[in-house]
Amino acid sequence: MNFENILAAWYKKNKRDLPWRKTKEPYPVWISEIILQQTRIDQGTAYYHRFLERFPGIRELADADEEAVLKLWQGLGYYSRARNLHAASKEIMTRHDGIFPSGYEDIRKLKGVGDYTAAAIASISFGLPYPVIDGNVLRFFSRYFGISDPVDTQKGKAAVLKKAQEFINKDDPGDFNQAVMELGALQCRPGIPDCTVCPFNKDCFAFSHNSIADFPVKSKTQAQRTRYFHYLVITTKSKKDTSIFLKKRTGNDIWKNLFDFPLIETTKAVNLKKLVLSAEWKEITGPSYKVISESKVHRHILSHQVILAKFYILEVPAGTKFPYYKVSLKEPDKYPVPRLIEIFLKSNSL
Repeated sequence: MNFENILAAWYKKNKRDLPWRKTKEPYPVWISEIILQQTRIDQGTAYYHRFLERFPGIRELADADEEAVLKLWQGLGYYSRARNLHAASKEIMTRHDGIFPSGYEDIRKLKGVGDYTAAAIASISFGLPYPVIDGNVLRFFSRYFGISDPVDTQKGKAAVLKKAQEFINKDDPGDFNQAVMELGALQCRPGIPDCTVCPFNKDCFAFSHNSIADFPVKSKTQAQRTRYFHYLVITTKSKKDTSIFLKKRTGNDIWKNLFDFPLIETTKAVNLKKLVLSAEWKEITGPSYKVISESKVHRHILSHQVILAKFYILEVPAGTKFPYYKVSLKEPDKYPVPRLIEIFLKSNSL
């Protein structure tokens, strides 16, 4: 039995029953691929269903406000994915008359679509023989063929891509791609998998050389950066309501176009006494405020950053003006916020 047949038999027996595998329509396949780029399947499934319910087609997504898209994405992280989805849907409406493009190159040109996503959509939805190269594929192919070039380099990825192009099933590339990814996710897992039950162990280089743990080879690990965030949670009370002030994030930093609180970032941990004396604090608060409380340090981990955040709850007189969004505490859920801010709002009585 050859490689393709062994893989197909394994996939038929072991593949998970996932909702995006029930269709070959490009729009839901696209949505699922973008969601699952940096998200576990158990978390992403609920978002996939909610996204398609709220935006069942390209037109509905293109017509939506960006804030509505980001709000629905809230909690998934890597928010550029949502902004790119929204932008790409508008591209499809204007450049392709609302019809998802069927050629690899046109798919690849869509905002936020890289080689992997374009290959996945092209193969699954249109039967085009473009192999997908993700972490699961890199791991399995590097172990099976003994590819010693680091998979986080162009040379290593090219070596894996060459093998994938050689073995991909031209008659059913979509199932082939999904099968290889599934094999890497369920069978050829990171660490030390149970190779004794793998259908490919007979010809696997790493297994036969007792070197499973040595593959895939990586050249470097990106260091995490630590950032110190000091959030000023400014509150004001009227007879009927309590409001807070939110600030929309801009620029190319994390959480672009999401809302958080006025922020002071420092290069190291500082205490409140020193913070109050800073020019940034005085510029944000003005002269009339009262410090109500100071939170513990909240540790928030991103892919290559660790955020150490503290929240300082302040109260200012009613009618105080700020260049921020004044939001009733009855309606902060209307605004897309980072997960860190969402957790704070849910766990604190302001």
